[in-house]
Amino acid sequence: MSNYGDFGSSLRDLPRLRSSRRKRASSWDRNGGNDDRLTMRPGQTATLAEMDGAGCVNHIWVTVANEKMSLRPDTLEPDFLRRVVLKMYWDGEEEPSVHVPVGDFFGVGHARSKNFVSAPLQMSPEDGKSFNSFFHMPFSDGARIEVTSEMEHEDVFFYYYVDYEEFDELEDGLGRFHAQWRRENPTKGIEQGDQSNQEFQLQGENASSEGNYTILDAEGRGHYVGCVLNVYNLRETNRWNWYGEGDDMIFIDGEEWPPSLHGTGTEDYFNTAWCPQQEYSAPYHGITLGGGDNWSGQVSLYRFHVEDPVTFERSIRVTIEHGHANKRSDDLSSVAYWYQIEPHRPFSILPVEQRIPRSR
Repeated sequence: MSNYGDFGSSLRDLPRLRSSRRKRASSWDRNGGNDDRLTMRPGQTATLAEMDGAGCVNHIWVTVANEKMSLRPDTLEPDFLRRVVLKMYWDGEEEPSVHVPVGDFFGVGHARSKNFVSAPLQMSPEDGKSFNSFFHMPFSDGARIEVTSEMEHEDVFFYYYVDYEEFDELEDGLGRFHAQWRRENPTKGIEQGDQSNQEFQLQGENASSEGNYTILDAEGRGHYVGCVLNVYNLRETNRWNWYGEGDDMIFIDGEEWPPSLHGTGTEDYFNTAWCPQQEYSAPYHGITLGGGDNWSGQVSLYRFHVEDPVTFERSIRVTIEHGHANKRSDDLSSVAYWYQIEPHRPFSILPVEQRIPRSR
């Protein structure tokens, strides 16, 4: 018997012997040399892995660089982590289930890398240049993983492993892995006008989800397993300029407001408190980029629902306010991660000129 199996991946389960065939697709030099990478030209698409039959991807390692990164600091395209896009297809589907800029997929936004450790995603030294995913991604009838360079000028060096198992068959009841990138730049807030800073930041009412930033809007049966949220604080002021206070609101199976899952503020959903700025990483939540003085500039946070996936039978809509009562006009982007039974609602990605991060 060779299939997904009724075991987990914890230390307790390691002694449990299993029957499967371990495989790897990687960028090793087929000539036996040390050129163990893809050299991707602007506009080029490459297939990283193409698998037949049933199996499960259980680890992906990537490191990527633009050709002039190591030669001069004023490289033409320092935002290459937003310009290089990852796609994944399961079971012969025509629309990808994963469609995300490569840097954002691995847990940090704004085309930046940073050392951090979570359970499913990690960026490793030096300064987060090594990307790892431990999300399990089952398939029953083949899979394909592609990468596309949307650079204009520079080549991209792309090194990778895709580690997976082959099974004789895949049992029923396993969702397919999905990841989607979104951005609203800027969010539709309001002018401060004659409101005091405290009134603008902390007061007012929002008795609906109208105007919330949408992290995920999906149809089908599955469960939501987390997100990365990126904020660029666009408000210029010397007064208290916290970007948060936005309540998370998760609507399951078409329910009306207020939803079953209604939170109390941005930092609370990401399992922190009291307007944090310190960078921190834990298995299921963290702040990889804390922002500058007075929460200025670029922020990146993550929350993974590994122990508490949010299940849905027909649909799910994951939203969060941008500032209390959606008053703030900041640059928000995100990656949502979820599993569901196919088919999924098709989704696209913004064109490259609308993905490029603001300069620091």
